[in-house]
Amino acid sequence: MLIGEYRYRVGLKNRIALPKKLREDLGSRVVAMRGYEGSILVVSQRGWSKLVEEVLNGPLTNSQIRDTARFLMGGAHEIELDAQGRFVLPPSLIEHAGITVGGEVVFVGLGRWVEIWSAPRWIERLRDLREHSPRIDL
Repeated sequence: MLIGEYRYRVGLKNRIALPKKLREDLGSRVVAMRGYEGSILVVSQRGWSKLVEEVLNGPLTNSQIRDTARFLMGGAHEIELDAQGRFVLPPSLIEHAGITVGGEVVFVGLGRWVEIWSAPRWIERLRDLREHSPRIDL
């Protein structure tokens, strides 16, 4: 199961390594896309197929479906990890997430997907979650 929080530094040419524990569940081929709240969303190939089905499960005439598809699928990239789990983050995702070379990123496993955050944005988001946790419900 994709759980936990892991911190890594971004290498030259925007290269990072997917933590081994997460890689075991995701596999060596993943899809990375714009995520919500300024994160990068990473799913397995199987998870990508399910996500596409969920996103497109409605009429093309629905503007929310089109916008969701544009946001998630329009900025998606198929990524193959090397033997050490490393990959290069595409420039559009680097920009979206505010990640910098040499900066720290945080991988957050969330069951079916992984989010990648720039460390400063994650700290800010976590602070917000802690502050509002009494009002978070299902």
